[in-house]
Amino acid sequence: MAASPFISLVKKDLLMEWRQKHTLFGVLLYVGATVFVVYMMSGQPEAKMWNSLFWLTQLFVAVNSVAKSFLQEHPNRFRYYFTLVKPATFLLAKMVYSIVLMFIMSMVSLLLYNVMLGWPLEQTGLFILITFAGSLSLSAVFTFLSAIAARAQQNSALMAILGFPLVTPVLMILSKLAVKALGPVYVPGWWSMALVLIALDFLVIILGVILFPFLWQE
Repeated sequence: MAASPFISLVKKDLLMEWRQKHTLFGVLLYVGATVFVVYMMSGQPEAKMWNSLFWLTQLFVAVNSVAKSFLQEHPNRFRYYFTLVKPATFLLAKMVYSIVLMFIMSMVSLLLYNVMLGWPLEQTGLFILITFAGSLSLSAVFTFLSAIAARAQQNSALMAILGFPLVTPVLMILSKLAVKALGPVYVPGWWSMALVLIALDFLVIILGVILFPFLWQE
């Protein structure tokens, strides 16, 4: 995979996101409104509930920010990109762009959670690392699903149908991994869960690289 087309595609998506500030600010407003509603409903919950609410918020953020990565592309653009880059290059560039966007939104969510719902974390660095892993996982899943939905006549309902069985185990693993950052507690099988998460991410990326060229040619 050539580095230049890959980097150019990532830059293109980031520049488009920055130029379309109304979309970016709309996502930021959605993040703020979601955290505010969580605060109004639960106040400042205990640590494990705080952790669960945070990851549910990340799911909603991913659906509203990352999942549109392919759906916002006009079908005619795919024919143009087909003449310029390989399908795997295009898909991986979209995934990297989605990871960057998702991690930024996750950090905004974490800041708002700190302001409104308290700060039960004792290992902040570890939680941020797990948040990055979560951004990677959710971005990989929803980018792949967005590619399928975009090539299936823009049928975004497919993301909900296909996404639920894929995202549920990812969220459960992330929530259990993050418990370790809440305090000096022993979490059995922590490294095993981390390896399972890495394996799931790797599997989604490999499936995307293998299957996307067939979608690309439709």
